[in-house]
Amino acid sequence: MPNIPDISEQEDELYEHHAINVDKGQQPLRIDKYLMNFIENATRNKIQAAAKDGSIFVNNVPVKSNYKVKPNDFISVKFEHPPHENLLIAEDIPIDIVYEDDDLLVVNKPAGMVVHPGHGNYSGTLINALIFHFENLPNNSSERPGLVHRIDKDTSGLLVIAKTEQAMAHLSNQFAKKTSEREYVALVWGNMEEDEGTIEGHIGRHPKNRLQNTVYEGEDIDKGKPAITHYKVIERLGYVTLVSCKLETGRTHQIRVHMKHIGHTLFNDERYGGERILKGTTFTKYKQFVDNCFKVLPRQALHARTLGFVHPTTGKFLKFESEIPEDIAQCIEKWRHYAKHQDS
Repeated sequence: MPNIPDISEQEDELYEHHAINVDKGQQPLRIDKYLMNFIENATRNKIQAAAKDGSIFVNNVPVKSNYKVKPNDFISVKFEHPPHENLLIAEDIPIDIVYEDDDLLVVNKPAGMVVHPGHGNYSGTLINALIFHFENLPNNSSERPGLVHRIDKDTSGLLVIAKTEQAMAHLSNQFAKKTSEREYVALVWGNMEEDEGTIEGHIGRHPKNRLQNTVYEGEDIDKGKPAITHYKVIERLGYVTLVSCKLETGRTHQIRVHMKHIGHTLFNDERYGGERILKGTTFTKYKQFVDNCFKVLPRQALHARTLGFVHPTTGKFLKFESEIPEDIAQCIEKWRHYAKHQDS
C-alpha cells in the first residue's frame, strides 16, 4: 500500500474529515477506542454512530466499531456534520475587556471558553463573542477575525485582539519575532530542584496520541519545532510548586509539554496525566485532600497572567496583568495550608 500522507483535519463543505496513518508499533485495539485519542471532542457514541453509518474506513473499506486497529492501517473518518468554523455566528456572550482603543483590545479569557470554533466546538467561543460586539474585525492568516494569538480552552488569562488590518500585521509580527512578552503562572506537581531555569525542547505532535504534543530530541528532533520556556519558582508548597513561566516561543501546549518533559506535569492537567496523584504519600487522607483540590480547580492550573507588546500606532510598550483567578487561588491556598500543617 502506498504511503498515504497524514491529513488529520481536512475539511470540505459538507463534512468533517479525519485521516490517520496507524503507527507501525500499534497494539490491536478497537477502532472506537483508538479514535478517541485522535479526534478532539468526539465521544465514543459519536464514533460508534459514524461506524454504524458506514463513515469509518480502514484502507478504504468501511468497518464497524469493533474492528481491531492494526499497524500501518490507514483510517479515514467522515462525520456528517458541517464545519461550522467556516460559518461564524455572532453570539451575545459577555467579554471581560481589560483595555480597548481604536486599534486593539486586551481581553481576559475565562477558563472553559474556547478561543475559536473548531472540531466539536462550534459556538460559545471567544470569536463568536467578538464578532457580535465588534464589526469588521480583520482576519488573520487562518481567516479568524481579530485573533493574534490564542490560549487553550482550560487556560485562563490575557489575549490581545486586533481591530484593524494594520494592528493585525504589526501585532502578529511581534509574536512571530518573539518581541511580545508573555508570562504564565502554573501550579506543577513536585518540588522543583532549581529556583529558575530554561527548558529547550522541540515540540511536535505525539506519535500515538494526537491530542497531545511531546518533546522530540536526538535523531527525532526534526519532528518538532523549536520551543523555549523560561521558568522561575514563585512558591514551594511541598508536593507541588507554584512557578512563573515566560514564553520565548508559542507552540501549542508549550508549558504543559515542557513541564511534563522535566517531570513536573501541571496540576490537574488531564490531557497530560496531571489529574492523577503524581507526588506525595499513599495515605487515604492525602488522596482525599488532593481530590478536594481537583474539585476546587477542575482544570489545568495555568493562567496567562501578563502580556506586553508595542502598540501598533503609538509605538509605546503596553503591559497588562490579570489577577490569578479564584479557582487557582483557592487551590494554592489549600496547598499552603497543607504544607504548613506538614511542617509543624
